[in-house]
Amino acid sequence: MDIPSNISEIEDLLELIIRESYPTLGAIIAISIYSVFVFIFYRALAKRDLITLNLNHYSDNLSGRLKKYTRTIFFVLQYIIFVPILITFWTLILAIILTLLSPDADHSRNALIATSVVGAVRILSYWTEDLSRDVAKMLPFGVLGVFLVGDAQVQISEIEELFNGLNEIATSFISSLFLIAVLESILRSLSAMINIFSLRRKNLRQKKEIAKKIGRTVKDIRSDISDDGELNYSAGDDVDQMQEILEDAVDSLLKENV
Repeated sequence: MDIPSNISEIEDLLELIIRESYPTLGAIIAISIYSVFVFIFYRALAKRDLITLNLNHYSDNLSGRLKKYTRTIFFVLQYIIFVPILITFWTLILAIILTLLSPDADHSRNALIATSVVGAVRILSYWTEDLSRDVAKMLPFGVLGVFLVGDAQVQISEIEELFNGLNEIATSFISSLFLIAVLESILRSLSAMINIFSLRRKNLRQKKEIAKKIGRTVKDIRSDISDDGELNYSAGDDVDQMQEILEDAVDSLLKENV
């Protein structure tokens, strides 16, 4: 390119630079918006608890079977209805991204891929959220990379075809909703059972430590706590000293048994 020698050539050069900068600027803005969306997407999807509402406090004033039934209803609403619908929404968004950015416009296949990735993310979120976040952002950014280095473009015809295939997408949505509802229910139930088992092991370990220090059996300690919520010490002349040593452990144990 020759160096401009007059005002007219400089103006032409500036117009050329501005005209050629529009596509680049558009790509920068589009990639930034897409990256922000993916950031929100994978952080929301990879959390173990998608909904942090504590609905159980609405049943605190109830008692007996009514309290149990109310908590069961809240559990069903939160983890079997609301959470699967939210997860399925993200699955649908991911399937649409695949349809628009990938060269394959097979809605069923894209829905299958999206459901598989989302299901894997949900399973991993119950183990470690760090890995689930990595998996959740892998496919959207991978598709973006393939789209940028390839010759694929988002055409108006693809968007029209997407709207024309709403019936197929709706069928995939319902199938994904059912599958994710079952998966989330199983994961939540397994997590609850593991937490209960871990808590019981922790309580038993604390009881054994206390029993060893005060010279009593675990059965006696459990009986005392179940009887009146208090631990009756019987360590001879050093009861006061033993009580000071065990105070923190016993308080923690009693709180967990309330």
